[in-house]
Amino acid sequence: MDNLLTDYLPLVIFIALAMVIGGALLVAPFIVAHSNPDSEKVSTYECGFNAFDDSRMRFDVRFYLVAILFIIFDLEVAFLFPWAVVFGELGWFGFWSMMIFLGVLTVGFVYEWNKGALEWD
Repeated sequence: MDNLLTDYLPLVIFIALAMVIGGALLVAPFIVAHSNPDSEKVSTYECGFNAFDDSRMRFDVRFYLVAILFIIFDLEVAFLFPWAVVFGELGWFGFWSMMIFLGVLTVGFVYEWNKGALEWD
């Protein structure tokens, strides 16, 4: 029983500490925050101007295109970090595999650029 207690005591302390910090973060705004709202403070905020239309209106497809392009090139960087960590172990095969991957992404980027997907009118 003593061995079980010493094995799980750090876990119990960690969970208790996490619950205390989580509870403190939930309670702190009610204690610290000012609660004197005015009409300007509680108004809706959309990109610096007041809302002027229904929230269910159609969006321009360029918003989605920019989001997809961001995800694609963000994932490229996410693949570069682990590759850079094990670069020495991969050898030339790993190097040329990543160069092919980056080449395909560069071709896609140039294609999107030529099609005008990055232009905003």
